[in-house]
Amino acid sequence: MRKSRFLLLTGLILIAAIARILPHPPNITPIAAMALFGGAYFNQKKFAYIVPIVAMFAADIFLGFHSTMFFVYGAFLATIGIGFLLRSNKSVLSITGAAVGSSVLFFIVTNFGVWLSTGMYPMTISGLISCYVAAIPFFQNTLLGDLVFTGALFGTFEFLKQRYPSLKPVKAVSKQ
Repeated sequence: MRKSRFLLLTGLILIAAIARILPHPPNITPIAAMALFGGAYFNQKKFAYIVPIVAMFAADIFLGFHSTMFFVYGAFLATIGIGFLLRSNKSVLSITGAAVGSSVLFFIVTNFGVWLSTGMYPMTISGLISCYVAAIPFFQNTLLGDLVFTGALFGTFEFLKQRYPSLKPVKAVSKQ
């Protein structure tokens, strides 16, 4: 990967991670956007995982850790995987669908974690349903944040890629 491309991708993800630390409305954060973006653009899968996870963890050092971190990071890793699906088709529709799907995934996984690990709800199906119902009001902000930050990251990079062709990925040459 070209160094300028790698540095720009990393820089955009770090800026998004810093946005998590700044004051913001509840749940309007760039978590899914960072994961989707990393999965979609880093040529090497190891960097698609390492850079967003390190950025996320660095922000969490300032924000604090909690009992559902395992579930948050699990949803984050799965969202990087969704980003891989965008590699060959970065249309507005596919990116929007990936952002919405990531929001739903995050909602399901993290609220399951709240139910399972916090003791706030009874360990019954009724308790699980209550947990999900109580979380519905927060989902609209999660969805809004995912759509806005995903649009900002993907849009910024695509704009810069058109302006600076050196940011385009290097095609691997097959040896036959």
